[in-house]
Amino acid sequence: MPENASSVPESAFGSSVALSMLGVNMMVLMATLDMSIVNVSLPTLAASLGVDFATIQWVILSYVVAIACLLLLISRLGDMMGKKRIFATGLVIFTAASLLCGLAPNAHWLIAFRALQGVGAAMSQALGIAIVTEIAPPGTRGRAIGFVGATVSMGLALGPSVGGILIDLAGWRWIFLVNVPIGLLAMRIVAKYMPALPPSQARQRFDVPGAVIAAVTLGCYCLGMTLGQKTGFDQTGALALLGLSVIGFAGFLAVERRTAQPMIDLSLFRNLRFSLNLLMSVLVFISLSGGFIVPFFLQMAQGRATWEVGLIMMVLPVCMGVFAMLSGSLSDRFGSRGLSILGLATVGIGYLAMTGLTQDAPWWEFVLRNCPVGIGIGLFQVPNNSAIMGAVPRERLGVASGLLNYTRVFGQSTGMPLVGAIFTASIAGMSAMPTRADMTRVPPDQLVAAFCHTNSILFLLAMAALALGAVVWRLDRTAKPQAA
Repeated sequence: MPENASSVPESAFGSSVALSMLGVNMMVLMATLDMSIVNVSLPTLAASLGVDFATIQWVILSYVVAIACLLLLISRLGDMMGKKRIFATGLVIFTAASLLCGLAPNAHWLIAFRALQGVGAAMSQALGIAIVTEIAPPGTRGRAIGFVGATVSMGLALGPSVGGILIDLAGWRWIFLVNVPIGLLAMRIVAKYMPALPPSQARQRFDVPGAVIAAVTLGCYCLGMTLGQKTGFDQTGALALLGLSVIGFAGFLAVERRTAQPMIDLSLFRNLRFSLNLLMSVLVFISLSGGFIVPFFLQMAQGRATWEVGLIMMVLPVCMGVFAMLSGSLSDRFGSRGLSILGLATVGIGYLAMTGLTQDAPWWEFVLRNCPVGIGIGLFQVPNNSAIMGAVPRERLGVASGLLNYTRVFGQSTGMPLVGAIFTASIAGMSAMPTRADMTRVPPDQLVAAFCHTNSILFLLAMAALALGAVVWRLDRTAKPQAA
């Protein structure tokens, strides 16, 4: 059905629904804030815990892999057991794991507790958008999803600055402990104000073989992409893991086609608009993951201080957040397709502008060239998410929400090694420095040239997403006369 009506009674709209959405957004804020804080604190963690960078990277990887392995599984459970129950349990696990991370005695315990934190994050993130879609009053779904997108951007924007302040004033443990009071408050709000949200498929069986195969497949894929980024994609370990992920994917499709009550209803993908919207989201998140090379340009090529780099990098998520709220309201009034296409075109303009940066470009020029990327993603993401959630029936909202969230995880896990490979290959073509370990010795002019070349590839990705958007727009135009 084109518009998913809320299952919450009309009389329930008001402060309880608003507070329920606040509880969802508090969890989203914790998860994104915690991720961006940890990203900027890795050198401090490595020094404080006495381990090398390869080891401390698993503070991030254990979290991401746990989410990747569980996201679709949890989405299915939400439809079967009730979204509120799963979401609230994940919130408890995430808050408890945050406390354990803050008390971790060494790096290995910290990595283990971060994996547990990822379990809680998966249980909440997989169902957040589905809950907002289900409880939002009629005609406000785009605005409600826009607030979720704005919260994600706020967490990403505040992470570097908040993390730096907490580490300087109180030590690294507080980047995790800060979640505890927020989590306790969110738990109270969710328990008291969120509607019951009974399961839409309570009598169905859980697809155990599909869930196991999906978890192993996604885990092998993420680990293979991570290992390939470190050792090269021509090495045995990376090739074996990626090969297992391909075999697992084929096995998953075979099992799901033969299962009476599958974990993922593959018939959803017969809806071409749904599938293309998901693919557009993947391409956008792949391009967005290229932001990790920005410090190489600002700090190593231009010689800027770390605090200045952090402030400049806040601009993109701030633009995303502001325009996500705006696009949510506009999509409710005017529809999602035009805004999505405008957003993709703006993203392309931004990446094209970034290809013209020079080594002596002032900070304001970088900001002006980078802003369109954040503006465009803000304009695109919320209408696209709303279109995806509006294309599925209510009983599939949990799975659709999980697929929507997984486009971000898949895009990031694919985009970082892909962009890194392009960036380093560009440098290798100009120098004898084939790996990122050698980048401290790469001349600034070569870093700038590689940065601009990488942004030209990101521009092509944005144009590919725009072409898909044009296809979906054409499908919408041809479907209306038939519907009439």
